[in-house]
Formats: sequence, structure tokens, C-alpha cells
Amino acid sequence: MRRPIYLDYNATTPVDPRVLERMLPYFTERFGNPASKGHTYGLEAEAAVEVAREQVAALLNAEPESLIFTSGATEALNLAIKGVAEASRHRGQHIVTVQTEHAAVLEACRALARRGWEVTYLPVDAQGRLDPDALEAALTPRTVLAAIMWANNETGVLHPIAEIARRTQAHGVPLLVDATQAVGKIPVTVEGIDLLACSAHKFYGPKGVGVLYARRRPPLRLVPLLDGGGHEQGLRSGTLNVPAIVGMGAAAELAAREMPGEGARLQALRDRLEQELQRALPDVRINGAQAPRLPQTSSVTIPGVRADRLLTTVRTLALSAGSACGSGRGKPSHVLRAMGLSEADARCTIRISLGRFTTDEEINTAIERLISTIRQLRRQQRPIATAAR
Repeated sequence: MRRPIYLDYNATTPVDPRVLERMLPYFTERFGNPASKGHTYGLEAEAAVEVAREQVAALLNAEPESLIFTSGATEALNLAIKGVAEASRHRGQHIVTVQTEHAAVLEACRALARRGWEVTYLPVDAQGRLDPDALEAALTPRTVLAAIMWANNETGVLHPIAEIARRTQAHGVPLLVDATQAVGKIPVTVEGIDLLACSAHKFYGPKGVGVLYARRRPPLRLVPLLDGGGHEQGLRSGTLNVPAIVGMGAAAELAAREMPGEGARLQALRDRLEQELQRALPDVRINGAQAPRLPQTSSVTIPGVRADRLLTTVRTLALSAGSACGSGRGKPSHVLRAMGLSEADARCTIRISLGRFTTDEEINTAIERLISTIRQLRRQQRPIATAAR
């Protein structure tokens, strides 16, 4: 049976074969624990981890020593938010974030709110953009952290991180950036940023590994989430997942090399898909189209056609109704609702995200099948005329 065309790269990416090749020896003959420094097996595992740390650091324009390996972006974000909150509670208990953040940020903030922290959730405009003036106005002497994503996982809309960092620095408030969707797709730098999280499986590395960048000068104090052997500078105890870390490093190295050409190719495919859909179906809307966006992400509202119905009908395409972490909950997207979409329109929105292995032929097929399926569903919903009595 032929598998569907995969157009859900923002949910996860396949491991690049070149990445897998680098990982395989660390499952078998190079299986050592990097904490075992008394013999060759442990030392070669430790060396592989440090090479990967340097590779990821190069992609982020960061110092290798500032990176903490985690199980993924969710753990990294929780460590950053809760770690800073606990370490800074003597100074204040106020956090500023945005209504369109990923659930990993929003739920971590809600957990702190239940324990007495005050959280300000900033709005966005109709294009999904945050106003830096609104952010600055929300900062107070009690604010201990601002948590702002680089690229939205549903719409691809980019926040002006350099300007946001300038505002938070001026007020002495640490800035946490969730760069999970941005890393590997657009240039990302930690310059001006205090904390940054990302995950390997979003840029053709394995699942189960991520990184938290934490500023070293001046040092930023974090309270660890896990107690144990004091791995990763005492901030993330637990035996390191060496094969996955090696894979993340290899994926970062490939992304740094191939990102410019890949971004241009995918943006051309994305733009053609959007244009053809709107040409054939003039009422289709692209969310965030007037804002800077990731080159390969499209949030498409199809009035009158529910996303769940479309996804179950067009089985030859693997699409999403929004964030993979939020699918199956039955609630309309909080991102789209924050942008001003009605509940009905939010439920009629799909996310199309392209990637390294998306071809011209696949986009041609996707355009044809989406248009024909949408037209079919609309015909089925028209009331059937009855003869006059």
C-alpha cells in the first residue's frame, strides 16, 4: 500500500539517512556511558557528546559550554521556566508570555500560576504578531522572565526576536526563546537571548533529545528539575542518550550547511501551493500571510469545510489541523482564536508544512487533491432542492 504524501514536517521530521549513519555505532560497539571516565568506552562516548555539543553550538552561534542536553524542547522549556522562577522568587513572581505560545510554555506557566506566580499573557494582532511595545509595557520590577517563541508552530509567523531582546535587556529581564520550529529552517542566534530551547526531531534528527541554551556571562541561575548524579553541569541529571545526542549534532551540522538553499526551495513550493489554492478557491485564507513567516509553513482556512472532515477524506495526504501536541483534544486552536478567528473558522483550518524530502511532484499532487476534495465536500453540504408540492 502506497503511503500518503507527508506534509506535516512541523509535527516531526524523518531522521536523515546521513544522521542515522552517524548514530548507529553508538547503539552497538560504541555503547559506553559518558560518565564512565575510567575506560575507553566511556571516554569515546564522552568525546562524541562533546563533538555534538560543538555542532549544535555552531548552528546557534553559542558557546558549547552553554548547552544542556535534555530529552527535548518540552523538558528544556520546563527547566528554563520553572528553574528561573524558583531561583528568582526572592526578586519577584511575575512572568510574561504570549497567548500563542506552545503548550509546553503555557502549561508550565499555568503550573506556576497555581502556586502563586502571576503570569501575563500578551495578545497578538490578526497576523499573529506580538507588539514589542506591549511586551515592554508588561514588564515590571517583579518580572523574572519573558518567554517568547521565535516561530509559531501552527502559522509559521516569526516574532521580532532581536527587538524583543533589546527591550527585555533594557529592563534587566531574562528572555527565554522557544526556537523549536525555527532552528534548522532559518538562521538562529542566541545573541541577546538568555535562554533558548530546541528539539532535534524538528530538523531531521532523532526524537527524544533537545537542548537548552543558558547564558553563561553573567551566569543565569537555574534550579534543576531533576535530582540525581549531577550530569550536564548539575542542571539535568540522568545518563545521557548518546546515540540521540550524536544524531542531533549531525543534524545540526547538515542544517547549517543546507539551510539557505533548502529554505528558498521550500518557500517557492509553499508559495505556489498557496497561490494555486487561492486561485481555484478564492475564499480560502492564509493565516499570517502579511507577517514574516517560516519558509515552509502554511496555515489555511477553508470556510465551510471542517478540518477534521477534510483530513479523514483526503487520506492520500498527511496533513494536520494544527499543533501535533494539541490534536485529538477537540478544541479549536488557541493560536487561531488569539488571532481573531471565529471558532467555526478555526475548526476549518489546516496546517501544511513542507520539508527536506518534499518534491515538486508531491506539491502538484497535493494541490490537485486538496482542490478536488474541498469541492467535493462543499457539493455534499449543499441543500438538495425538493420538488414543490
